[in-house]
Amino acid sequence: MSVPTSNSIVLSAGGTGGHLFPAQALANELVKRGRDIVVMTDARFAHYATHFPTARIQTVPSSPFNSAAAPFRIAAGIATALLRLMKLKPAAVIGFGGYPSVPVMLAATLLRLPTAIIEQNAVVGRANRLVMNKVKTVAAAFPIARFAPTDLSKIVLTGNPLRPEVEALWGAPYNVPESSGPLRLLVFGGSQGARALSEIVPAALTRLPHDIKMRLSVVQQCRPEDIEEVRTIYRNAEIRAQLEPFFSDLPKRMAETHLVIARSGAGTVAELMAIGRPAILVPLPGALDDNQTPNADILARAEAGWRVRQADLSPDSLAQMITRIFADPLALARTAARAHALATPRAAEKLADVVENLANKRAA
Repeated sequence: MSVPTSNSIVLSAGGTGGHLFPAQALANELVKRGRDIVVMTDARFAHYATHFPTARIQTVPSSPFNSAAAPFRIAAGIATALLRLMKLKPAAVIGFGGYPSVPVMLAATLLRLPTAIIEQNAVVGRANRLVMNKVKTVAAAFPIARFAPTDLSKIVLTGNPLRPEVEALWGAPYNVPESSGPLRLLVFGGSQGARALSEIVPAALTRLPHDIKMRLSVVQQCRPEDIEEVRTIYRNAEIRAQLEPFFSDLPKRMAETHLVIARSGAGTVAELMAIGRPAILVPLPGALDDNQTPNADILARAEAGWRVRQADLSPDSLAQMITRIFADPLALARTAARAHALATPRAAEKLADVVENLANKRAA
């Protein structure tokens, strides 16, 4: 293909927040540098379109890999992406993982465009594994624990680009719980993980000592079908709780809390580090390639959080764990500080530098 002539950068990502929030952060940084942004993804992107107000959005056919239609949908996606990329002539094409990114990234490598992927997890995901040995650069949010590319020299550790709401709370001061003050607990599990936490966490909190229960202030994300049952449990135990299916201001609530209980997706772990909050992390058991456990282990090994297998978690064991954690407020504050010490600053800027270097090498 001829040398790119446009000022555009194509970002290709799966249609969920875990892939699109880092893409949003990079898009914002590249726009500041005068770049035009084109996002190529699937129909689920509609939920996040407002996060890319200046970008052009293009839908490309794709399919989960376990679908019978996958070979045909991916082939159609590659053909569609080839036509669009040949017309656009972008300066670079950047993939953020998720199956919708695969046709675009394969098409970009066929056209020999400058390409990079970012892997948000410590374990390289299946979509990125399909293209990592074909692209020029692999940007990593964390040191890669499994499935690294053949050429290790192409790995650049950038950190995980953070959405603006999280960047604004970078290193927010941690308010150490006072002896008779409230104990703020934030619980969320994502769309796949909220059910188990809705079953285990409320049962655990009802088992806490009376003085801790009376001080608790719980904010919890629940599936809509679970909310009334969870609300009844908290009401009967006289525990103050705010329950919602989704919190649009989750970073703010993270900054306000004393302790988090959550899954350990890449975005969650990066945001806990950036804001600096202690967390009990319960990796999603059904996650592909168990990719959440190595993320949680980064915090656990640094004594910056706690990692618990869901199979080992019961209401009684969790209640005992929370009681021990809240018994030492200063240790909780030290855990928060250690979490923030693991954060990689200016990740979006570092990734934008990677993109610009790719684009400039091609243009030279």
